[in-house]
Amino acid sequence: MTLQQIHYAITIAESGSLNKAAEILYIAQPSLTNSMQELERELGITIFNRGGRGVTLTADGAEFLQYAKQIYSQYEDLIEKYANPKALKKKFGVSTQHYSFAVKAFVELVKSFDTARYEFAIRETKTKDVIGDVASMKSEIGILYLSDFNRAAVSKLLRSAELEFHPLINCNAYVYLWSGHPLAKKRSIRFDELADYPCLSFEQGDTSSFYFAEEILSTGEYLRTIKANDRATMLNLMIGLNGYTLCSGIICEELNGDDYIAVPFEADSAPENSVMEIGYLTRKNSSLSNIGQKYIEEIKKYLQIT
Repeated sequence: MTLQQIHYAITIAESGSLNKAAEILYIAQPSLTNSMQELERELGITIFNRGGRGVTLTADGAEFLQYAKQIYSQYEDLIEKYANPKALKKKFGVSTQHYSFAVKAFVELVKSFDTARYEFAIRETKTKDVIGDVASMKSEIGILYLSDFNRAAVSKLLRSAELEFHPLINCNAYVYLWSGHPLAKKRSIRFDELADYPCLSFEQGDTSSFYFAEEILSTGEYLRTIKANDRATMLNLMIGLNGYTLCSGIICEELNGDDYIAVPFEADSAPENSVMEIGYLTRKNSSLSNIGQKYIEEIKKYLQIT
């Protein structure tokens, strides 16, 4: 097994096609096929299912790719550090629940790099995908929260994926709504005062568990609920329908504008899941790259964490 074969396998998996991978790698498709067949014979497994619509990973192939990506990522780090750092394109990815501070930190990260060659990605996505992206090395870092309500279920999933959760900040629940909302000028908002307005939440998929909900206090009895897939739609629903969501209270006016505010949520009693512990995910026994460290520094700077 060679680094070249590992690179070939990763490219095939990412493109989903031998033909597309061959074009990306600038090699003939038969040569690529032969190289993969030799690798499969050497390993004693089938990495790819081959069909008329492309290729897909087998179960053995998915497991192999997890290790292969880690090895190849370390190889790229070595090349960047000791060979020709100017020739290698800098790569970094982060997957996150819908937090404007995570986007703001990403913006500052990109602005800080004085390089003409980079491939960065930020993915605002479902909770389960945040975990999956970091586990598969699609992203180096994941951003999500734990509470007393979801901690056991999510932590079990993190352990099985061999991921670590690093706490950043604890936040109480806030009601997030637009500045023209009838409740916007209140110093705090009670649950009963929200009954006439739709509660907005990010959709987590058909097979999702309610433990994956991004919104704190997600198990409350809400008379009206609307699910959305992206932050822009969520903000439009806040204005158009006087909708609201429950959040950490950390909002970035520079990105979202000053049309939206966070008002402290006033609970009749202290629910066990009323505190969000926001943190970041990494793979176990792995060190953050220089870019990853810089990204976390930008988050801490924005959150004023020393």
